[in-house]
Amino acid sequence: MKFALFYEIPVARPWTPDSERIAYHNTIEQAVAADKLGWHAFWTVEHHFLSEFSHCSNPEVLYGAIAAKTENLRLGYGVRLMPAPYNHPVRTAESVAVLDLISNGRVDFGTGRSSTRLELEGFGIDPHQTRAMWQEAIGHVVGCWTNDEYEFSGATWSMPKRRVLPKPMQTPHPPIFGATSSDEGHTQVGELGLGLCSFAVGVAPEEIKRKIDLYREAQSRCTKPLGSFVNSTAATFTMMNCAPTRDEAEKVARRSFEWYPKAGARIIGALAEWMAERQEGLGNYAYAQSMHDHDRDGSLDLLSLDILQSIGACACGTPDDVVDICRRYEAAGVDLLLCLVNPYDIAHDKVMQTIEMVGQYVIPEFG
Repeated sequence: MKFALFYEIPVARPWTPDSERIAYHNTIEQAVAADKLGWHAFWTVEHHFLSEFSHCSNPEVLYGAIAAKTENLRLGYGVRLMPAPYNHPVRTAESVAVLDLISNGRVDFGTGRSSTRLELEGFGIDPHQTRAMWQEAIGHVVGCWTNDEYEFSGATWSMPKRRVLPKPMQTPHPPIFGATSSDEGHTQVGELGLGLCSFAVGVAPEEIKRKIDLYREAQSRCTKPLGSFVNSTAATFTMMNCAPTRDEAEKVARRSFEWYPKAGARIIGALAEWMAERQEGLGNYAYAQSMHDHDRDGSLDLLSLDILQSIGACACGTPDDVVDICRRYEAAGVDLLLCLVNPYDIAHDKVMQTIEMVGQYVIPEFG
């Protein structure tokens, strides 16, 4: 199992004129440290309008800065939003290709469709169309990468024959991943031959195993991958804080580890309320309803660090504690563990401590 840093780039209130600049420069410093300490990759989200939760709306600029300052760290889109009008497939193909060239072939291309009212409504996107647009867009991106000249005509996008430049360094193209939370999504990602980004917070590694098993079984049936090859890498993410003592790790992590899953659930749960207002069924966003219900009945407020630790849904403690939890992810079939080292407002020096201690004491155990 390999280890990657994973970032939302939160900016906690109260804000100052320098808050966002500091957040980005801290992130770059952390990535540079990870590159020297044996971490495998650096991934960030693409989110819009999510105050405090994520100020990472244009991550490819950040990737370029990190590519210039690192040598080995892979750079993961975690994820590029594919529905229209978030990102046109041609612009996506160009963005990823430029980053792949700058980084000397270090790009992993994660893709997704979005799952919040703030973003979907903000960009005027019909939630029921996102899965179809996601799949169509990936096909166009692959076509742009793998053909000298390419033309396409689909339900959402069309383009006359053009030469889309540049081409990525990795051949035939960077590995492609699909993000999902639902069982149905895990099956679809597998059937399409994509790598898996299993995104769920507050979930035990044993539940992740069940979802990865669905993905693996579906991928065994894949005969025509959406990309040019089958990517069998299964990734998931967990919140992580590592310190010399368990008491210190818990003290540092508690506020952020409790804030993040609650805030995320409320943001996604609002999607269910919006679709109800539109008098529409949830379709393949059914998972948003349970988050909405947990928020309304007050059970979401009961979530604590102690509960998360009791089920192994985060990695918080000494290096030995973190190794023990990571062994459970490894046993679940996780190939790449995306480690959310700053879910909300963990201080820069404590994030650096986690990166350094995991690099020195945890990653070598999974050599």
